[in-house]
Amino acid sequence: MVLFERDNDIYRDRDALREDYQPEALVGRDEELQTYQAALQPVINGEQPNNIFLYGKTGVGKTAATKYLLAHLKDDAAQYDDIDLSVIFLNCDGLTSSYQIATRLVNSLRSEANQISTTGYPLASVYEMLWEDLDDRGGSILVVLDEIDHVNDDSILYQLPRARANGDLDVAKVGLIGISNDFSFRDDLSPKVKSSLCEQEIHFPAYNAENLRAILEQRGDVAFHDGVLSDEVIPLCAAYGAKDAGDARQSIDLLMKAGDLARDEETATITEEHVRRGRRALERGRIKEGINGLTEHGHLVLYALLTLDLEGEAPLRSRDVRPRYTRFAELANRDPLVPRRMRDHLSELAMLGIVSVTERNEGRRGGTYREYALDMDVELILSAMMETVEVVGVHDSVAPYVDADANAEPPTLEDFSEV
Repeated sequence: MVLFERDNDIYRDRDALREDYQPEALVGRDEELQTYQAALQPVINGEQPNNIFLYGKTGVGKTAATKYLLAHLKDDAAQYDDIDLSVIFLNCDGLTSSYQIATRLVNSLRSEANQISTTGYPLASVYEMLWEDLDDRGGSILVVLDEIDHVNDDSILYQLPRARANGDLDVAKVGLIGISNDFSFRDDLSPKVKSSLCEQEIHFPAYNAENLRAILEQRGDVAFHDGVLSDEVIPLCAAYGAKDAGDARQSIDLLMKAGDLARDEETATITEEHVRRGRRALERGRIKEGINGLTEHGHLVLYALLTLDLEGEAPLRSRDVRPRYTRFAELANRDPLVPRRMRDHLSELAMLGIVSVTERNEGRRGGTYREYALDMDVELILSAMMETVEVVGVHDSVAPYVDADANAEPPTLEDFSEV
C-alpha cells in the first residue's frame, strides 16, 4: 500500500522559496549592492579589506546581499594569482561574548583534530591563538559576524578590525563585516569600536511593495508551474509584506504557505483566499513563538501595553507604560525592573514585530523619544500569553476577548485607577 506519492501539480521547485535558496541575481537592492561592491573592491586590488557594518530590520536583504556578493568576490578573486581570499561566516545567535566568538573563529581556522575547548582559556590566550592561526592562513580574510547585536561586550569588535594596526598580525589582511538587525546597536558601541567597525556603513531600508513584488515574481517563476498563481496572489503577498515592516522573508513564507494550502486541497491554482488564510496561520505561529520566547517580565510589559492600547492610550512612551507594568509585576509577586531594563523589553517586542515604534523629535525642549503601540491582533496575543493573564488577572480591557468557558471565575483586578 502506497502512502506517499509525488505531487508536482503546484510546485516546480518548492526549495526556491526556502531561506537558504540563493537566486542568481538580487532584485530590489541595486543601490545597496553598488555601495557594498565598492566597499569590497580593495580585496580585488590586493589591499587591506575595509571593515563594513550593515544594519537594517530583519528580512531586508543584508545577509542575502552578503552571501551573493562574497560568492562573486571569491569567484572573481580566483582569477588573480596574487589574491588568496578566505571567508569565515559566523552567525552570532546564541553567542553572547567575545570569548565565544574568538574560540569559534579559532576552530573554524583549524582542522577537526586540532580544535580547542570553548571554555577554560584566558581571553588573551584565545586572541593569541587567533592571531597565529590567521597569519598561518594568510592572504585576505573576511570575517562575517551575522546578528552581531547578540554580543554583549565589544572586545572582539575592537580587536579584529585593529589587529594589523596593533601589530598582532604580520601576514594576514583581515576585514570584518558586521550585520545587525538592531538600529540602536551601533549607537551603543564605544567610540573606539565605532570608528573601526563602522569604517564603511551601509543601511538597508525596508522593502516597499514594488521591491517585494519583484522578489516574489523572481522566486515564483522558479517555484511554481506556469498558470498556477492567480493574478492577485503576488501583489497581495507583496502588500502584506510591505505592511509587515518590509520583510522579504515573511512575504516569501506567505507565498509558500499559500502554495502549501493549495496543494493540500488539491486545487489547480493558488488564489487570494489561500493567501489570506495563509497569513492568518503564519501570524498565529509567529506571535506564539515570539511571545513564548519572552521572559516573565517581557510578558508583563506586553500585557501592560496591551491593556493601555485597548483603552485607547497608545501610542505611548515607556514612562507611560511603566506604572501599569509596575502594578502587574506586583500582582505577579515580582520585583519590577528598573526603567532601562523595562525599555529593553519594549525594544525586544518591537524587534519581534509585535509592537510598532515611532521616533519622535520635539527639538531642544522636548528631545527625542520613542512611542509604542501594538502591531498585532489582540486575540492572537492573548492566546499566546494566557498564563500571564491568569497570574496577573483579567483586566477590564481584555475581558471581552477572554473565553469565559475556558476561564471560569477568572481573577479580577482592583484599584486600576492607580495605573
